[in-house]
Amino acid sequence: MIKVKYMKELPKSYDPKLVEEKIYDFWQKSGFFNPDKLPGKRKKNYSIVIPPPNVTGELHMGHALNTTIQDILIRKKRMEGFKTLWVPGTDHAGIATQNVVEKQLRKEGITRFDLGKEKFIEKVWEWKEKYGNLILNQFKELGASCDWSRTRFTMDKEYAKAVEKAFLYYYEKGLIYKGKRVINWCPRCQTSLSDLELEYQEKKGKLWHIKYPIKNKKQYIIVATTRPETMLGDTAVAVNPKDKKYKDIIKETIILPIQEREIPIITDKAVDIKFGTGAVKVTPAHDINDWEMGLRHNLEAPVIIDERGKMTKESKICEGLSTLECRDKVVAELENKNLIEKVEDYENSTPHCSRCNTLIQPMPSKQWFLKMDELAKEAIKAVKTGKVKFIPKNFEKIYFNWLNNIKDWCISRQLWWGHKIPIKGETDVLDTWFSSALWPFATLGWPNKTKDLKEFYPTDVLTSARDIINLWVGRMIFSGREFMKKDPFSTILIHPTVLTKDGKRMSKSLGTGINPLDLCDRYGADATRFGITWQLMGGQDIHFVEDNIIMGKKFCNKIWNASRFVMMQLPKEEMQLPKKISTTGLTPTNKKIINILNKTIISVDKDLESFQFGKAARILYDFFWHDFCDTYIEKAKNQDDQKTKQILLYTLSMSLKMLHPFIPFITEEIYQILPIKNKTKMLMVEDWPKK
Repeated sequence: MIKVKYMKELPKSYDPKLVEEKIYDFWQKSGFFNPDKLPGKRKKNYSIVIPPPNVTGELHMGHALNTTIQDILIRKKRMEGFKTLWVPGTDHAGIATQNVVEKQLRKEGITRFDLGKEKFIEKVWEWKEKYGNLILNQFKELGASCDWSRTRFTMDKEYAKAVEKAFLYYYEKGLIYKGKRVINWCPRCQTSLSDLELEYQEKKGKLWHIKYPIKNKKQYIIVATTRPETMLGDTAVAVNPKDKKYKDIIKETIILPIQEREIPIITDKAVDIKFGTGAVKVTPAHDINDWEMGLRHNLEAPVIIDERGKMTKESKICEGLSTLECRDKVVAELENKNLIEKVEDYENSTPHCSRCNTLIQPMPSKQWFLKMDELAKEAIKAVKTGKVKFIPKNFEKIYFNWLNNIKDWCISRQLWWGHKIPIKGETDVLDTWFSSALWPFATLGWPNKTKDLKEFYPTDVLTSARDIINLWVGRMIFSGREFMKKDPFSTILIHPTVLTKDGKRMSKSLGTGINPLDLCDRYGADATRFGITWQLMGGQDIHFVEDNIIMGKKFCNKIWNASRFVMMQLPKEEMQLPKKISTTGLTPTNKKIINILNKTIISVDKDLESFQFGKAARILYDFFWHDFCDTYIEKAKNQDDQKTKQILLYTLSMSLKMLHPFIPFITEEIYQILPIKNKTKMLMVEDWPKK
């Protein structure tokens, strides 16, 4: 055991800057973050994996919240005698990391194409070695008691073997195939994206009602569209077969305006009668739904927008123009031909790349896909049967809605950074989420049959934000079932999203983000943790206010001052404390505090087991501040006897044990100085209080 010299009494005031780094170093040197080095016999295992942050990331309030929750769970279980493992690590974050390095290169006046693929990848690894573990060090500043000796990275050699094994398994099973389909294409990142990697933005636009002339008739069919430029790639107009107003013109031929091509009127049940005029243009190459309609009706799919977001030769009149430039030209042509019936203001939801905010262009492309039907059924079964539980339960709805309407997963990306698809001659890499879907077992050594895998899989609790239920949570569940024949965890705790005080999304780029480390610097990590936990009262959103962190700091100061006072009342020699104190023969004052303490132990234990962290924090706050400090300590001043002194020290030590998962630094610092004969060397591995 590492020996640290401590003063025999606490300084007059608490300064987290003098304590936190010293205490964290004390913990790390003890080795107790590693389950294999924990003291005593530990028969039960308990494990959690950290949601791996991107190597491009810096700590934000969502990370701070999630990390605090996981650390509370791990620290409590460690004190309860479990063999605890908290696996840390980072994700290679294909698009995000490639963008960051490309941005750095642009400052040097070069592009990745100037370097070439091999040299560019070297640059990315250099960047990763320099900045990639920044966020993990920030987790340490917050007090995270992860086993850093088991830190994993999704591009590690061993992890890469797991990714390759998973791909080849799916491929040989016939679940992975390469096919041509309309996919989401980012012209900026030059890669395909899955539906889950898009951000939809509400924008004010226009809805154009365009007249499509019917061949050999002096009448038109009116089509409403928000993207008139794509009509250059139309190969049909579709109506719903139940729409009676079009029954006389079904199967007629249309003369496509501007291009003067003949296209058919078709019927399809997918057409929404209520949208626009009930007649929709069909552009198979540039709309995912139109692509599927085109397959059903054997329509051609001319590509009129290229990978750079520019119009192709197929567009004829707009070659080389951007889509917006083409839109203006098409609208002008239609106006000249008197083919626009009307134009309405229209608020439209448009998809953008979640990484670079570029407008997505749907286009046909040959990509690798993972068949989802059978995998989705397994993921549904895991939750339907109760083997995996969502807390709160209402988040099942998001999960089931995605799985019940799932499409095959486009798993290939046209990036240079990532796991190369293990097929000869293939240059594409795998979607980042393909590798992170393996996280709960690949971090433990799979596909090898390791000791860690045997001991710590399945993990116990997954804590996550709601925005990655489909991106990550669902995919881990079907991956665990497929490769391990066991669900990767039994409980999914969806924590709230941290918003600004007025309910807006926190964003560094928008200037609405808050850096948790700034709060740690001003108030201390314990105060920051306690203030965050205080707000976990069951809501789906937290409207963050700094006042709660200030309250946390005041509470830490109260604990410090109360501890100083208690130690000043004690004899110079160390005291032997019993595991429990009987209330028999105690004064009414002493009896009352022991009874309230026992009730507090029961309540806090129950609340933490049911993930009611905010409630537990408030119970501890009220007990320590009001019952212990304001009432008992004041009355104890008039009881100068050995039993009262023992109860003062006993109540303080039990309080520190319960508070430790929430505010670990200050509780460990105080504990080291408590004059208790039979205490362990470290509060972190003390026994959790029992009534």
